Amino acid sequence: MSITNGNGNGNGNGFRPKPKNVLGGELKVCCTSPLTGFYRDGYCKTGADDRGSHTICIIATDDFLAFSKSRGNDLSTPRPEFNFPGLKAGDKWCLVALRWKEAFDAGMAPEVVLEATHEAALQHVQLEDLRKYQVD
Repeated sequence: MSITNGNGNGNGNGFRPKPKNVLGGELKVCCTSPLTGFYRDGYCKTGADDRGSHTICIIATDDFLAFSKSRGNDLSTPRPEFNFPGLKAGDKWCLVALRWKEAFDAGMAPEVVLEATHEAALQHVQLEDLRKYQVD
C-alpha cells in the first residue's frame, strides 16, 4: 500500500508531504470562519476528487461576488445543504482556480493570500498574475 498526497505522489517514506503554497513554502490556513476548502478544513488543499481545483485563497469583495453571481456562480447565497454559509465582503474563501482566472481576465479578480494558495493553482494561473492581487 502506498500513501499519496491526493495527486498520486507519495514521498517514498510512507508519509504524505506537507502541501506547498505558490511561493514554495508550507501551505497556510486560508480561513476557518467560514470554514473553507474543498475538504472543509480551512486549507486550499486539493486532491484527485477536487475536480474544480479549489486552490486560491481569496478575500471576497462585493464587486467580485456580484461578478461571480452574474457568471452563474452564486457565492453569496447560503446553501446549508452543502454546508455553505454564503460569503460576504471580507470573507476569505478557497476559490476554484479557473473561476479566479475568469475574474482576472474580466478585470474583477479578488485579492489573494499567496501563503494560503496551493501550488496546484499554478497549473491554471500565472504567479505574476496572482502577485498583482496579493495581500499579506
